[in-house]
Amino acid sequence: MHHIQSEVDIAATPDTVWGVLTDFSAYPDWNPFVRRISGEQTSGARLHVTIQPEGGRAMSFKPRLLVFAPQKELRWKGQLLVPGVFDGEHYFQLSETSAGVRLEQGEVFSGLLVPLLSRGSMLAGTARGFAAMNQALKTRAEALR
Repeated sequence: MHHIQSEVDIAATPDTVWGVLTDFSAYPDWNPFVRRISGEQTSGARLHVTIQPEGGRAMSFKPRLLVFAPQKELRWKGQLLVPGVFDGEHYFQLSETSAGVRLEQGEVFSGLLVPLLSRGSMLAGTARGFAAMNQALKTRAEALR
């Protein structure tokens, strides 16, 4: 198992941050990491996601939406080929702070191929992508205040 996490403090309301995070159609306008996302925003739905890690190729996958809790958490799980080979559970968690919102974005990778892939640049590029997305989301949400 391997875990990547990135967090950022945003001077905006939970409603504003959630609005930016769940406005999937606007992702190509501001998001440097998740270049495209679509699908029904209800738990159990299948999403269509395209990511582009810094310095890497674009990858598309169809994760299942596990949690859609407004102003609190967005979580999905994707799998490569079949469950247990290379699984990733991605999450965004919002918590209120005295100055606005703390956004935590992370992913827990599990499966047989994780040890092989964690040696390469894929996970490092993914971590940089999380940080870049968090910063871009912060900039967008704070501009909407």
